[in-house]
Amino acid sequence: MQIHSGFEISLRAGFPKGTKSAVCVLAFILAMATAKDVHLDAVLKGNAEFTKTLYQALSKEKGNVFFSPISVHAVLSMVHQGAKGKTQQALTNVLKVPGPEESADGYERVMKSLNSVKNVTLSIANKVFLKNKYVFKASYAATIAKNFQSEVESVDFEKKEEAAKIINTWVENKTNNRIKDLVNADMFDELTRLVLVNAIYFKGKWSHPFPVAQTQTEKFYINDDEIMDVQMMHLTKNLFYKEDETLDAKVLELPYSNKELSMIIILPNKRNGIHELEKKLATVDLSTITENMYKPEVKVSLPKFKIETDVMDLTQPLKDAGLEQIFTDEADFSGMLDNPERLAVSQVVQKAFIEVGEEGTEAAAASGDLEMVPMSAIIAPPKIVNVDHPFILLLESRGAGERNILFQGRVLQPAQ
Repeated sequence: MQIHSGFEISLRAGFPKGTKSAVCVLAFILAMATAKDVHLDAVLKGNAEFTKTLYQALSKEKGNVFFSPISVHAVLSMVHQGAKGKTQQALTNVLKVPGPEESADGYERVMKSLNSVKNVTLSIANKVFLKNKYVFKASYAATIAKNFQSEVESVDFEKKEEAAKIINTWVENKTNNRIKDLVNADMFDELTRLVLVNAIYFKGKWSHPFPVAQTQTEKFYINDDEIMDVQMMHLTKNLFYKEDETLDAKVLELPYSNKELSMIIILPNKRNGIHELEKKLATVDLSTITENMYKPEVKVSLPKFKIETDVMDLTQPLKDAGLEQIFTDEADFSGMLDNPERLAVSQVVQKAFIEVGEEGTEAAAASGDLEMVPMSAIIAPPKIVNVDHPFILLLESRGAGERNILFQGRVLQPAQ
């Protein structure tokens, strides 16, 4: 499996009243907790709440949905560090964190742990492209370098094509060339002052690969009227599973070779139950979705699929979430630059990619662990999870008792 994305916020200055002033583009971030810490816990819980808010907005659109909420959360947290007054408070409220200092401390732990994960290829990087001849306040520069591991590069945004090429090349390099053309020249002008970019690359193999020989063409029921042929993978294994009566859905966990990373499948019991499920998930703490699971033998049928989103404009969803303040000429980001200019955000976008197959992304096979299971699990009939209709997926990490949602998606039509 591969997952990639990129994120950018470009802030502009010198705008007349009522003029928007910045551009933001998002990529995927994977965050993993390694030690229990109050500030880390605050970031993870904040991201879980932020995930629900953003997903509810994005799910109003038709078709597949796939995004990284923590990618948006992390880059907005970088902006949070330079916000003051009502702008800072608005970001605190929406990000669901105690404050910028606590958020920065939590993200320092997130960044360190993400870039040290074993048995999968996982990397995360931040970079700030700053208009030439502009300088950050020393305190802001120190925070984004230390806590967010962010590099800074000087760019002439008035040379729009060149600036776009520089940023897109960096994103491509950080996502193994999966995310291309994240930004375009039209996003920049003489008022652009800085662009914050985050990129994530993940490539992982299943802990229990799906046997290639068992993949075959089967039906996938998009809705009551539409059916499509898919390449359906099959696996029988002892896996964490539960029937969730509240959601009227089955919940299944598929671990990766590093078992601190897993994909959670939430399958409505009704073929046309996806929208009802989404409404119910709006009231659920997603970080607890895998509680009370047990490990029976499960027969899984899962379609191979690939989702590559267009650049999604997240501006209106973020305004609806309570961040109207950062997009207006009343925004206060005076904690960022030494130069005495007013800054505001004009646009936030994200582009994402995910591909799921029998082995993950690599063709090499992976050995499964020898597992001891209760005798009742051996003689009981296996649970059936036939993912032949629309479902929700979460990709999450866990460590030291903390769980964190890295990606969320809705698969209505598993393109192959």
